[in-house]
Amino acid sequence: MSHDNSLPRTAAVIENGIKQRLHLGAQLYVSRDGIAVADLAFGEAREGVAMRPDTLMLWMSSIKPITVVAMAQMWERGKLDLDDRVARHIAEFAANRKEAVTVRQVLTHTGGFPGAVLNWCNDPWEKIIADLCAAPLAPGWVPGQQMGYHVASAWYALAEIVRRIDGRPYPQYVREEIFEPLGMIDTWLGMPPERHREYSSAGRIAPMHFSTGISKPVPHNFPMWGDAADALAICRPGGSARGPIHDLGKFYDAMMNGGGGVIRRQTIEAIAARHLVGMRDRTFGYPLDRGLGVVVDSKQYCNSAAWFGTRCSRRTWGHAGYFSSVGFLDPENRIVVALVFNGMIESQEGRHELRMISTLDAIYDDLGVT
Repeated sequence: MSHDNSLPRTAAVIENGIKQRLHLGAQLYVSRDGIAVADLAFGEAREGVAMRPDTLMLWMSSIKPITVVAMAQMWERGKLDLDDRVARHIAEFAANRKEAVTVRQVLTHTGGFPGAVLNWCNDPWEKIIADLCAAPLAPGWVPGQQMGYHVASAWYALAEIVRRIDGRPYPQYVREEIFEPLGMIDTWLGMPPERHREYSSAGRIAPMHFSTGISKPVPHNFPMWGDAADALAICRPGGSARGPIHDLGKFYDAMMNGGGGVIRRQTIEAIAARHLVGMRDRTFGYPLDRGLGVVVDSKQYCNSAAWFGTRCSRRTWGHAGYFSSVGFLDPENRIVVALVFNGMIESQEGRHELRMISTLDAIYDDLGVT
């Protein structure tokens, strides 16, 4: 384990989770006032191979704020307006009663097409976009009047808008306009085969593991969450990013410090403002306060909504990833956290929530934030 005594309570919680077989390993990045407090690795990347801070992990939906920033760059450059209809930029999206859906509604999960496409299908990008455009609105859904997490569909729509405006393939765009300028050199949305060979030969790619809490976590049986070249080559803008979790920390550090040259401070404030308050999410079944494509602290509603723990300030914003990860910025306390567990706890009611909240609250304890 490559950690020190900088966050002793937090380390104890994560290590206890390994003993309880909740996860095989974990990575944690924490900064305060723009200074890294911890860049830690725990346990194993795979059986017999130690987790390292530079191991490439699957972030799941914790990648979503990257797509938000890509869209916001288009907004800053005058290429679109948030209240544009999506069909202004993707004409065929207007099919099947979706002609009135706006970019803002897509960003706030009120557009009404949550199940239009699946995040982990293997179809080519063009086929996915064609299916997205042909899909109807969900029955009874009035855009802007209901909210429900669009796990994959919204993110394909946003990424395709960026692609059509800019002209570059979306993986190339985010690499050149966000990852590289922010120093996220080991983060990929669609990894080239030659880079996969380099990372694999160095033992730096970890498959996501599955935890039952009974036996030692094992590699997840879904191939797209593994470490094969074809799994990492496909860009899924809502969930397939791979990188060390400290790269996600760099992203939020840049957001705390004015955008790192990739986005303006005023735009960040617009993203992180509460655009929806107290609206029940039809996908999750509980309320979430939403910014533009991000979740704003919602711990007041229930434990399930406490994505950033119970100790963060009310202005905290970010995103979590499916039963495994989270990244966020707490601007009042000037704290950035990026955390990924190498072990999804699926279908075990509340166990992931408890592990995540316990870990995040321990960070605040270690930092002396009351």
